[in-house]
Amino acid sequence: MLLLFIASYAGAAFYYSTLTPVIFRWAIALLFPTVLLGCFLIPKTLIRRISIGCLITGFFIWYETDPPQNTRDWAAEYAIPARVTFEGNKVYINNIRHIHYKTVNDYTVHYTNATFDPNKVSSVDLIVSYWAGTSIAHVFLSFGFSDGRHLAISVETRRQKTFPYSTIAGFFHHYELFYVVADERDLIGVRTDIRKERVYLYHLNLSAPLRKQLFLNYLHAIQSLHEHPRWYNTLTTNCATEILSRAHTPLLWHLNWRVLLSGHIPALAYTLGLLDQRTSFTDLQRRSLIHRPSGATPDSPTYSEDIRKTLPPPFETKQEHPQNKTLLRLYQGLASTTQ
Repeated sequence: MLLLFIASYAGAAFYYSTLTPVIFRWAIALLFPTVLLGCFLIPKTLIRRISIGCLITGFFIWYETDPPQNTRDWAAEYAIPARVTFEGNKVYINNIRHIHYKTVNDYTVHYTNATFDPNKVSSVDLIVSYWAGTSIAHVFLSFGFSDGRHLAISVETRRQKTFPYSTIAGFFHHYELFYVVADERDLIGVRTDIRKERVYLYHLNLSAPLRKQLFLNYLHAIQSLHEHPRWYNTLTTNCATEILSRAHTPLLWHLNWRVLLSGHIPALAYTLGLLDQRTSFTDLQRRSLIHRPSGATPDSPTYSEDIRKTLPPPFETKQEHPQNKTLLRLYQGLASTTQ
């Protein structure tokens, strides 16, 4: 059974790999598991074991050394990554994405540049978007600033033009990791007004120093990807686990079932004290759903203000050292990066 699993996994890994040409990828995806399982037909035990061992070892050596890249023919929305320049107390961000959508498939990609002061991060919001059911959702953060601007950052798959989106492909070396840095009208607007998904916005309960540090951690991760690209993985390196990584949380948190089933992350955040606990989670969730008028589009310059009109107001604790031991570990993880 173990060998059958390895053969199946290897076949899928080759099939969803970025190997070219396509015919070679398809051929090796079929040939490798066939040869591996065919080793059972070798009559001599020692030769059979050596053959199987060499094939499995060869596969894992290839898989572990298969490098992610930044130089592929990317789909338009992932073609240009954001770039960050640090100068004193300011950060300059180039290539902030703003897609103008007519329909899901009819859109124009625009980019802008902007300057931000990390000391002026006034809010961090958790955005949770459900497209089917309640267990799986796309989650990302949006940083608010004292001048009223908002900057959304979403961890996503970096898809090539030649590959359609595939959920299964995300379990293998198929997509590079990509940080989309965008206007809220892009990242949130496409979900509320174009795809008509159920989108919730929760205000995270973080003190000012920790909001600043979380923002800086994101910016450093964005810069790092230019020199050190990484693979996306549906289980281990995804939209949810990257938020935890940027917050420097314990690795064990990544295995929490509410992280694996990302639609339950708001409930986990509530349990940890990261959301307003002055009301029940059920009530908070109900009130945190973004409501949009019929026929609304995300083109309005007041979109960020409009979607927050019916939401609960932010609530910030004054505790720098919370009593909740689990939350304290999060605070300590973020605080350690300021040293």
